Amino acid sequence: MAKMTTLKMKERLEKELRAPNRKFSYNRDNDTLLVTEADKKVTLTIPQIIANYENDGEAAIQKIVYYVEEGFRAAVGDVALKNNMTRIYPVVRATSFPNKTKAGGVLLAEEHTAETQIFYAFDLGKSYRFIEASMLQEEGLTQEEIRAAAFQNLEKLEIPLKQDSVNGNDFYFVRTNDGYDASRLLNQLFLEEMREKLTGEMVLAVPHQDVLIIGDIHDNTGYDVLAHMTMDFFADGLVPITSLPFVYNNGKLEPIFIMAKNRLKE
Repeated sequence: MAKMTTLKMKERLEKELRAPNRKFSYNRDNDTLLVTEADKKVTLTIPQIIANYENDGEAAIQKIVYYVEEGFRAAVGDVALKNNMTRIYPVVRATSFPNKTKAGGVLLAEEHTAETQIFYAFDLGKSYRFIEASMLQEEGLTQEEIRAAAFQNLEKLEIPLKQDSVNGNDFYFVRTNDGYDASRLLNQLFLEEMREKLTGEMVLAVPHQDVLIIGDIHDNTGYDVLAHMTMDFFADGLVPITSLPFVYNNGKLEPIFIMAKNRLKE
């Protein structure tokens, strides 16, 4: 695979994403490409995309194109919440995630942990649209009704687990790529079932939107593996959330900082 430079990647992205009424603006200082369509904007960090491209090849570029196209599509048109409550889900984001749209609309959100907050989204099939407070007012709904529907719908999602083990420590991964992998962190019944199943310390991580990691940790090696794993996922994710894992005890999630010592050989 030929060496991909910043300029080449910029040109490639502009070619792949070219569309009527869509504009591009390159910031040389930050190596970012701003894609604008109507009042919707998406900022792409080119060095990050190049790193993903070097690991995954063409799949990395196609994934970026998919997310941008679906993001623009999700921003267009109105949604009817009251007659489609089964399409509402909770979405986990970092506490630094903006609570307003570019147009100034207030997103429906609530506190979760010191590292995360919960937003609510209307499912569009291959993407979703964040629910704004004004949408509730227009349809006479309350945030409590949205929350109840969202969590009820979340409990109905399947949770397929893939398992890996390192030196007696077990790791479980949820990666369905349905947009709600990290959201499974909010499924309290699932967390309680996993707590009963695991024999060590239960530690979870949502480094980005499309993965939930659950660790059955028995020693320092387990913590070390989880720390490296979480950082790797966090760096590669298109929608990063947090690099800090959570200990699950007595029904509560507490963020913890793990000082990773040795990079394990793969």
